Amino acid sequence: MLTALSIRNVVLIEALDLEFGAGLSVLTGETGAGKSILLDSLGLALGARADSGLVRNGEAQASVIATFDPPTGDHRAAALLVDNGVEMEPGEPLIIRRMVKADGGSRAFVNDQPCSAALLRELGGSLVEIHGQHDDRGLLNARGHRALLDAYGRCDTGAVGTAHSAWRKAAAALAEARATVDTAARDRDYLTHAVEELRNFAPEPGEEATLAEERATMQKGARLTDDLSTISDCLTGSDGGLAQLRQAARRLDRIAGEEPLLTAVLEALDRAVVEAGEAEDRLAEAAEALSFDPARLDSIETRLFDLRGLARKHQVQPDDLAGLCEEMAARLAAIEGGEEHIAALEAEVATKAAAYRASAQALSGERQLAAGRLDAAVAGELAPLKLDAARFRTVVAPLDEGQWTAQGMDRVEFEISTNPGAPFAPLTKIASGGELSRFILALKVALAEQGGADTLIFDEIDRGVGGAVASAIGERLARLAHSNQILVVTHSPQVAARGADHMLIAKSSDGTVTRTGVHALDDQERREEIARMLSGAEITAEARAQADRLLETL
Repeated sequence: MLTALSIRNVVLIEALDLEFGAGLSVLTGETGAGKSILLDSLGLALGARADSGLVRNGEAQASVIATFDPPTGDHRAAALLVDNGVEMEPGEPLIIRRMVKADGGSRAFVNDQPCSAALLRELGGSLVEIHGQHDDRGLLNARGHRALLDAYGRCDTGAVGTAHSAWRKAAAALAEARATVDTAARDRDYLTHAVEELRNFAPEPGEEATLAEERATMQKGARLTDDLSTISDCLTGSDGGLAQLRQAARRLDRIAGEEPLLTAVLEALDRAVVEAGEAEDRLAEAAEALSFDPARLDSIETRLFDLRGLARKHQVQPDDLAGLCEEMAARLAAIEGGEEHIAALEAEVATKAAAYRASAQALSGERQLAAGRLDAAVAGELAPLKLDAARFRTVVAPLDEGQWTAQGMDRVEFEISTNPGAPFAPLTKIASGGELSRFILALKVALAEQGGADTLIFDEIDRGVGGAVASAIGERLARLAHSNQILVVTHSPQVAARGADHMLIAKSSDGTVTRTGVHALDDQERREEIARMLSGAEITAEARAQADRLLETL
């Protein structure tokens, strides 16, 4: 609900602060007093185009602040704020501020957080509907008619939404399977050759490192073989060091017994023979370990070269070749079993589609019944509003399959025919602003609490009517105000008398500066204003008496 409106430097309004309550609030005033400026100011706060012409002459900028009660958690405005990252403290009022500069450009804020004009328009549309010459949203927007009809008829779209989700999920799985099979089929020859090649080669994880290590060992042995052979000859040949040591030890052994001084020499020489023998054994072991088979080395190098070549060909690491082979084999298998899998998915899609159609058709039936009830309810409101020649209908028409959604397979739109024999057309085709406002009022009364914004503004809804019709308009506005906050700009005393609050819009001038102001009327002032509306410039006693009767009887 709109609780306050603060306007600064908008055309003739220098400074204006208004407070609004629940129920029906009426705004009256003489023609040209500035009622349109007030609505333009509110429209600016609700996301209307920022026109620098709204800035009061001589001022740098204009500003409008609209304050609303905190939106509840399930209100569309609350969801919009959450979706757009606008933070609100629990219980905090919703404050929208819009500023327009005289040299062009504007800025918008929601609770002092900057926001885009697009968000402001969407947010404003969820909070306020303006009907009349300023109407550009609400019931005139056919995109919202389906939701309004569903709310009116208490049509449950949950089952349709669930069925639609299951159908779309199955269809997505089928599309993915078909794409996979189509891609694999195009690559069939390549996959067949690649899998055969990889399986014949039989790469193993870690094989590259093993082959590289074995090759390095053999290459090292090839380099050391000649040196080891020479060293072996030096040790073990007929003229080698070990043979010489042994020969020296035998001779020394024969003579050592004759000379004790040679015993220590013989012991050292024996140790040398033993050490040399061990060196000979270790050398033989090393030679055997470092020995290589040229054929084996060639085989290792060929395998390693081919392994790395395959990895480059498939743009993977050598250790990943085994996994790649399995992956390609699986893709080939998908080609073989793909048709069977696709057939199963097609059957599932058909089942889910049938379930959706059945649920959506049931919903369409509910909507048709609700449309009939709504048409009858609106028809009952037209004659008292001097629209007895008009006809209203709710069109529930099938959509093309490509347009089916989680809300069903129907297009819903409100249409009217304003004259006998005239074709039905959308609400926007009504030429008269006052006639349109009365039609919107009839529809709003019929819909009662079924969705829409909490605050409704009717601009000169009584234009061109009076007497019983004006009284009927006032009665219906008061009835609608039981569930919505209603603001109405009116020239009708019958409508004005219905208001819970009455504000007078007036223009004043000191000879150099003209200003528009708004004054909340007390009971006596309200009586005088209604009397003025009844009699004109000169308020007569009869007009006051009639004003009293209106206020007393309503």
